[in-house]
Amino acid sequence: MSGCDTFVSLPPATGGNFVVFGKNADRPDDEVQEVIFISSIINPAGGKVKCTYIEVEQVEKTYAVVLSKPAWIWGAEMGANEKGVAIGNEAVWTHMGGKEDLQEKLLGMDLLRLGLERGGTAREALEVITNLLERYGQGGPCSEQLGGSSFAYHNSFLIADPKEAWVLETAGNVWAAELIKEGIRNISNQLTIRKNITLNSTNMKEIAIEKNLWNKDDGEEFDFAKVFSFQFEETELGDGQPNSRQLWGTKLLKEASVDGVTVSKMMDILRHKESGICMEGCFRSAGSQVSVLSENSIHFFTATPIPTESFFKPFVFVDNIKFGNLTISPTYKDDPAKVKPRFRKRVDRRHELWKGHDKLMEQLSCSDEEEAEKGRKCIENLRELEKNCISDIIEAVEHGEEASAKLVNIFDHMVQLELNFYSQFDAE
Repeated sequence: MSGCDTFVSLPPATGGNFVVFGKNADRPDDEVQEVIFISSIINPAGGKVKCTYIEVEQVEKTYAVVLSKPAWIWGAEMGANEKGVAIGNEAVWTHMGGKEDLQEKLLGMDLLRLGLERGGTAREALEVITNLLERYGQGGPCSEQLGGSSFAYHNSFLIADPKEAWVLETAGNVWAAELIKEGIRNISNQLTIRKNITLNSTNMKEIAIEKNLWNKDDGEEFDFAKVFSFQFEETELGDGQPNSRQLWGTKLLKEASVDGVTVSKMMDILRHKESGICMEGCFRSAGSQVSVLSENSIHFFTATPIPTESFFKPFVFVDNIKFGNLTISPTYKDDPAKVKPRFRKRVDRRHELWKGHDKLMEQLSCSDEEEAEKGRKCIENLRELEKNCISDIIEAVEHGEEASAKLVNIFDHMVQLELNFYSQFDAE
């Protein structure tokens, strides 16, 4: 079963007047996650945009975005835009699921990217996603693994900006949204919106009644998660040990918020292994993101799997960004994800940073203890660099225009530094 975990902390639960967003994107263990930057674009009138499977109408202007995404799809697992909006999505399984989910429509990851490209606030991004969901529906294979064409799911989203956050959960083309104005919230592959529904699709109760999922005459208040979850799981944290990633995430976020959630604390949560939030195995955390959302937002991405063995690198939206290509996967003329019939073969989608990180992972698993120790020492050194980088980048952003020249290529610069660490593992 796939997994993802997305978190948000708003004042007064943060260490200042800012919002902290974080996500681990858990995907099949052989899938590559790339990080890309796309500039703001003025589009010709009447145009279309090709998503993973289908085309939708293009808008006049799209915002600049930075995305962490499976390399084979158009959409993204998580990302942010130049307006300070960040979104992460999750797979969920609902009573509305069925064979029709394999029909090629919009993936949840496509909806996420469209929301970032078109939404200047969290509320606007929510409206973009729900309007497109109602018009085009969601569906299509969600993995490029051989035989993965039978893997599909519905989606939930955590959408945040510097002022508020929204949890959006879907079941087919039915949806509900909850507004978060303060405190903490997290989602982990299950429906979590109960009776606290701020907005919803007009067909929500009608469909629930039609599918015999809810009887309005019973006098029971409508509970979105209980009604539509294929298998309902508790969403409230009790006194005992958490028994799900959802509850573990709530516990860790609650503990971190006691004296304020910070960038470093959010990274620690994403690196938590006991809970399964840092996931390994046939599904693993393929990429991670932490964002500080404020007047001057900062975004950190790994672009590599397993956050405990990865290095968070900063990205800031400034003019004339020089992003580089070290986290961008190669393209193929006859890409098996794009030609029909799809997914008949596999191609190597590893980007340069991913290849370098593979060397580190091999070093860590080395049977020679002395060689494995070199890998652990590399992680230790990268973690120290990460710590210094966080404080330096926050200080630089606070200086505004005078620091922008240093920020245009900061992500690419840190990727190159990371690759320099991995070069010690090159075969002699």
